[in-house]
Amino acid sequence: MTVAYSLTRELRAKLKRPLGTLIRGSFTETMNRLKDMLKEEKPACIISVGDTVSKNLERNQIFPQLSIIDNKAMRKHTRPFQSAAEKTLHVRNPKATITDEAITAIRDSLGNCSRTRIVVDGEEDLLALVAVLHAPEDSFVVYGQPYEGIVVVKATQAKKAEIAGILKTMENARKAK
Repeated sequence: MTVAYSLTRELRAKLKRPLGTLIRGSFTETMNRLKDMLKEEKPACIISVGDTVSKNLERNQIFPQLSIIDNKAMRKHTRPFQSAAEKTLHVRNPKATITDEAITAIRDSLGNCSRTRIVVDGEEDLLALVAVLHAPEDSFVVYGQPYEGIVVVKATQAKKAEIAGILKTMENARKAK
């Protein structure tokens, strides 16, 4: 397992802010607003990052092409949920890092046509960055914003460039260690 990126203290604060549109509210409210966005924008692909958001999407008949989970919610272990995924991959990705293994799994999963679930041994939070970077143009990456709601990131060229800059900072920090 090779660590490609490491989170810096400075970026930790920056990444607590939503990378996209924050939809505040209860599970029902956020899912209803997301359904409206899906009807309106018809994204190329939907990717979910996080156990709670992935479970809520599927319970609301929204089936992501890729779900990335770690069997934890708010850092506490949860029971795995039955997923509609056709394929399940397992990767290691320690806290506050992004591994080459996780990057490859995300990139490859987005390149095939089967609905895939990636189960992370470690932590999946930062993998939303990789998902945005490798998602087809105009896809939605959806993740939870603790105690607030969900975040929907539209994978545009501008957003991909922003994410590439964040990852470059993380890469340089890792190399400097």
